[in-house]
Amino acid sequence: MARKKIREHDAKHLLKQNLSRFCNFSLHNVNCVQVTPDTDFKKLAQDNPWLLTEKLVVKPDMLFGQRGKNNLVLLNADYAAVEKFLQERLGKEIDQNGIRGVLTHFIVEPFCPHQGEYYFSIASERTCNTLRFSPHGGIEVEEHWDEMRSYEAPVMEPLDDKQLEALVRHPSIFADREKKIIEFIKGIVAVFEDLDFSLLEMNPFTFDKDEYPTPLDMRGELDNTALFKNIKKWNDIQFPQPWGRRLFPEERKIQVMDEKSGASLKLTVLNPKGRLWTMVAGGGASVIYTDTVVDMGYGHELGNYAEYSGNPNEKETYVFAKTLLDLATRNPDGQKRALLIGGGVANFTDVALTFTGIISALQEYAEQLAKARMRLYVRRGGPNYQAGLKMMKDLEGVLGVPIEVYGPEVNMTRICKLAIAYLEEK
Repeated sequence: MARKKIREHDAKHLLKQNLSRFCNFSLHNVNCVQVTPDTDFKKLAQDNPWLLTEKLVVKPDMLFGQRGKNNLVLLNADYAAVEKFLQERLGKEIDQNGIRGVLTHFIVEPFCPHQGEYYFSIASERTCNTLRFSPHGGIEVEEHWDEMRSYEAPVMEPLDDKQLEALVRHPSIFADREKKIIEFIKGIVAVFEDLDFSLLEMNPFTFDKDEYPTPLDMRGELDNTALFKNIKKWNDIQFPQPWGRRLFPEERKIQVMDEKSGASLKLTVLNPKGRLWTMVAGGGASVIYTDTVVDMGYGHELGNYAEYSGNPNEKETYVFAKTLLDLATRNPDGQKRALLIGGGVANFTDVALTFTGIISALQEYAEQLAKARMRLYVRRGGPNYQAGLKMMKDLEGVLGVPIEVYGPEVNMTRICKLAIAYLEEK
């Protein structure tokens, strides 16, 4: 499962669009709009007339908390005040918990006068969905943590009514509202499973003047490996970067490739000036290589995290390798560099076929590799691996760049030690 955070605006829209399919609540009272630096405020109000008739709340929608403590939330305001508030903050760089970033996304929604705030969350675990509820939500949730209750619900099975009653029942919650909360939770759980959420949290949710449940602050995560079956339901949802992080153009390029491919292609730049780079086959192996380098004290020199798996074709591996090599060989400074072309023992991937695309890219970057004093370390096993390793070894004479080649007879992470030893040579 790949847990991907989504914006509060998107989480609320997904819940509103789907909840009525599973329970008697439709969240017709929940409206929200997203504002970015490109927003036309006049057109936004024309498309959403409620913005001009209701008191409003505005807050950043950028995957960080403690928004109220940093003067980033405006409550009970009219549209003119909201526009002024946003114009003063959109595009502004701020420091949030020691991480600097630019404010680009806000959410605007109706202000909801209310009494009583509750906490609810559901998280996907290995063997169950864990439901948590507290009669004290919002800023009070932590100081009343002893009243937080949980229920480990079996996946894709009906919820136990007695367990739900025990989860929700509290002297401060009158009977009619308790029934509504239970009905609301049942609907949320159904949406959670149907749309492949991995986390959904409301802190708090409340009831409006008509006694309809209303999420005030909300966050969600989706299992993005389920994208193939949720394209229409998710409605082209975007997965934003963590606060303060911007995609390198090369990362975006591979991301687009990954979205269009049946294979898995991942690239994250960690240190553009790093001297140790990886091009690893397999998601599990890529994590092992990264952890090994960090454990050996060279995390500060690790240039990237990269993974290709799912039997990518020759063109895909060529473009993937070329993109990575362009990053790894930039700005040669006379210091040694190393590239780990590693992986475990493949089950289905044709090693020689994937190496064909990588070799084409290496040949194209022969001059840059030499200038960067790059040494290649290859370790691989699996279908047709002998032919693939021979191709790599034969390449050494063509490139004029040192290449050390190993098969499954050598421990998978041995090349990490060899590469670091090379970097440490004087």
